Order: sequence, then structure tokens, then C-alpha cells
Amino acid sequence: MKAPVITRDSSAGVIARFLKARGVDRVFTLCGGHIMPILVRADAEGIRIIDVRDERAAVHMAQAHAELTGNLGVALVTGGPGVTNAITGIANAHVSRASVLVLSGVPPRPQENRGALQDMVHTDLVRSITRYARTVRESSLVLPELDEAVARAYGAGGCDPGPVYLDFPTDVLRAVVPSVLQMDEHFAVKKPPRLAPDPGAIDAAVELLWQARRPLVISGRGARGAGPALVEFLNRLGALYLDTGETRGLVPNEHPSAVAAMRGMVMGEADVVLTLGRRLDFQLAYGSPAIFGDARFLRIADAPSELRDNRRGAVELFADVGLALRAIVERAGTRSPQVDRDWTARLAAQHAERSAKLRRMMANAPSDAEGLLHPNRVLGAIQEQLDDNAIVIADGGDFLSFARVALSGGAYLDPGSFGCLGVGTPYGIAASLAFPGRQVVVATGDGSFGFNAIEVDTAVRHGAKPVIVVANNGAWQIEVHDQRANHPRVVGTMLQRSDYAAMARAFGMHAERVTNESELGPAMKRAFANAPALVDVLVSPEAVSSDGKSGLAWIPDLQPLAAWESAERAWRKSGGG
Repeated sequence: MKAPVITRDSSAGVIARFLKARGVDRVFTLCGGHIMPILVRADAEGIRIIDVRDERAAVHMAQAHAELTGNLGVALVTGGPGVTNAITGIANAHVSRASVLVLSGVPPRPQENRGALQDMVHTDLVRSITRYARTVRESSLVLPELDEAVARAYGAGGCDPGPVYLDFPTDVLRAVVPSVLQMDEHFAVKKPPRLAPDPGAIDAAVELLWQARRPLVISGRGARGAGPALVEFLNRLGALYLDTGETRGLVPNEHPSAVAAMRGMVMGEADVVLTLGRRLDFQLAYGSPAIFGDARFLRIADAPSELRDNRRGAVELFADVGLALRAIVERAGTRSPQVDRDWTARLAAQHAERSAKLRRMMANAPSDAEGLLHPNRVLGAIQEQLDDNAIVIADGGDFLSFARVALSGGAYLDPGSFGCLGVGTPYGIAASLAFPGRQVVVATGDGSFGFNAIEVDTAVRHGAKPVIVVANNGAWQIEVHDQRANHPRVVGTMLQRSDYAAMARAFGMHAERVTNESELGPAMKRAFANAPALVDVLVSPEAVSSDGKSGLAWIPDLQPLAAWESAERAWRKSGGG
């Protein structure tokens, strides 16, 4: 008996045509029976199928594609464990406010709630971490539901952007969508609307900013499309500027307003703080007066969560960031700002001094007694190979704390405020596929690499060319038990370090293991010349970042026991638990 033909006018065919019409040129997936009709029709429409080894990685790749290109990222995951595997990726996209469409399937309608294979109510699982979650049970509703889901993914209507989810019974995927309902209006590209700023709020913003003596600008996700407008604004006002992981590379590192190395001091001394599409989350101390003092806030965003979380602004503009910045500059005209030039010059000079000191420290970071490299030495060797347009991806626990301040390029991604370790390799693959002409480097700790290490196979099969550098200190293998409540705390011995280079070579990737300083530079050069490549560098477990020492590193297991105990005491003293 022949399998039924999945036609162009079937629901699966209409889904594929909708994606193609909306500019989707690739989908990230792991094959499964419930989504096979969509995959068949996507391939027929010329949409590239990037098949991965785990559904979590598929969603991570879709997120990276969305964040780096500004277009919709699409993941197809099968029912049951396909959806549950994907949930970590969906949650990460939710926190990151990334425009991702996740499609799945459920058993045929006659088998619903009868114990069919992988019969689950997926929408109940993902509703709290998506902007829209529906099961589409009628072929006549496929296009309207897709249209609505994508609009929600982009934050249409003034809501936060983020992931959306649709699934379809397999009999619906094969059913024909009536031609009269295949209307052009649903296939047509809908550009996300740009919210214009209120003129009265623009006047108030100009008054606040042009009277400020020590203005500070902090950018976030909502400012990604506003790079030229932001640079023009900084040039005109003369404010100081801090990027975040959400917008690294938006303003050139050499811009005179950029003072990333003086982050703590500038936040404490500013009298006006302008946030551009940036939440005041834990990375910015929730906007606490303990950090920002008496500074007044001016907040601009086109997403509610980036406008009024934790601290309200003295002035608030619910508007597209680029449009708002250009309107402010235009309204200010030839008016002279009151910025304290001595203040900006002092902090710029200190930033330059600290940055130079960091570069020297990275170049001269000593190895430990066993000759194992300091992470900063590894990061310095990476930076030497990068051009200004490189896409930099950092992943890890304490290693991330070193990497986030040491590496720079034209774009940057990391685990974000969800702290989702393991994103590095999937992000790097998606970045390399989206921008084949650009350098892509993944700097990752060995523990984080392990989450999705198998995806090096995906990179090789699909011609992605990231350079993956694994800082291998084996510290994730330390076993720690709490001695309170009669549970003795024991620090176990580290096991042998896994040979990640050998694993990568098994999948056909260029890979080398670096055990000492003399091997580092040459291995890194060969890796960038032969991408995709992996460099497995043995680093010292004794090196602890400043974040690790202060208790801010995301993975306490990567800290020595004494540092962990100190961080725990500080955390509890501050009311953490």
C-alpha cells in the first residue's frame, strides 16, 4: 500500500508555502513521524532542512538565527519527547524575547485521548513560556493561525516578542486546505510595525537629557536595529555608553562614548540613565539605588517588559528605539548639552587604561604549577585571530565570566539572563550557516560544551564552519555535598579530562588538543584556517574569575570550595535564601 501523497494544497503544503513566502529559508529539526508531512513539503518548496541531534539544539539554533538576522527562526520538533526535549530551548527564547516559531504534531483526531503514541497536550506544557500556543484541528484554520502566531512572535500589538508554538494532528496535516481560504493576505510578508514616539514625551526626554551632567546610555535587545541612530545620538549628546550581552558590537568598541571597562563606576556616578530596549534585570542590579544612586531613569522600548520593569522612568517612551532616538536628536536641534566633559574624559581615559591592562594580563597570564594554561591566555589567543566583524559566542559557568570581558567582535551571543548553559555549539552552527562569510567562534567551558557536544556532527554534515574552543579544566566533575543537616560536604577528586578533540575528529572535524603554551598559538591559527574546527585546551582549574570570587559566577561548582563558601555566606546575608 502506497503512502498517501502530501499535496501542495494540504495543510502541510500550505505551512511550507507560508514559511517560504515569509522569508524562511531554513528550518531546524529532528525528524519524527508527527512532523514528517511538513518536512516533506518544506523540502519540496526549497526550504533547507537542518537536521540536528536533539530538539533542544534545534530551538537554540532557531533562536540564534532570529537574534542575529532579525528574521523569524523556525524549529520543527516531533510530538511527545520531541516537545519535552525542546522545552529548555523554548524557555531560553522566552526569556531572551526571541522571535521563534516552533511547530509540532499530535496524533490523528480520531485517536485523541485514547492512548495513541506520544499523545500529549503539548500546549499545556509550553503555554507559560510562549506568546501563543494552539493546537490547530481544522485545515481551514491553518493560515489564520500561522499568521497570528508569527505576528505574536514579533511582538505585534505592543506585546513582548518571543517564541510561539503550534501543533497539528497528523490527519489535519494531510487534509486539503480549501483553495478559497488560501488567501494572499495571509501569505504576504507583514513587517513588524514601528511604533512612533509621542511628541510630548520627546520634548520631556530632550529636557531631561540636555540638562544632564552625567548621562549614561545602556542598550539592550530592543535597540538591535537602531545602531546608526544610537551612534548619531551618542555623537550629538556626548553621553557615556555601556553595551550588554544583548547588543555587543552595536556601537564600535573604539567609539569615544564606550566605557565598558568602567561599568561599576559609571553606573554609580551617572545622574541620568537612558535604557534602550533593555530590562533592568539582575545583570543591572534591577536598577537598585544601591548601585545607581539618585540617578533618574529615561526608558525607551517597544516591548512592555523593557519599559517599566523594576524602575519606572522619569520619562518613558513606548516607541521604536531608532525612531525615538532620531526624534530626540531632531528636536534638540542646535541646543548645547550640559554634559560634564571632565567626567566623560576621566572615565574614557580610565576605560582605555583598564582595557590595555586587560590585554596585557591576557597576554601574560601565568600557567599553573603543572603548566596548565590560564583561561585568559586562551581568550587572548582567540582574540588575536578575530576580525572586527567576527561573531563571538561565549558559553560556560566561570569561563563565561572571563570570556564576556575578554572577547569582542561584530556580534555577540551568550547564555543570557536565563543562564542556559550549552547554547554555544548550536548558536555557533546557526550563526555560521546564516553568515558563511564571517568568522564564528564559540568559546565554551567543557561542562557547557558537554550539553550539546554531539552537534559537532551537525556542523560537519551541513557545512557550518564555526571554530569551537573548549576550555577544558574538568572542574564540572567536582562532587560537593552540603555538610549541614548531617550531610557531610565532600570534595571528590577530578577524573581524567575527556578528549573532546578526539571526539570531534571522529565526526570529521579538524581538531587539536593543546596541553601547553607553545602549542596554543599555532593550533589556533590552524583552527581558523581549517574551520569547522575544535581546539580542546587544557586549562588550570585553579583560575577563578572576579565573578567567581564575588559569588556571581553562574556555576558555583567551578569555584574552589573556599570561594564557594564565601559566596554562599554573602548570598544568604543579602537575603538570597
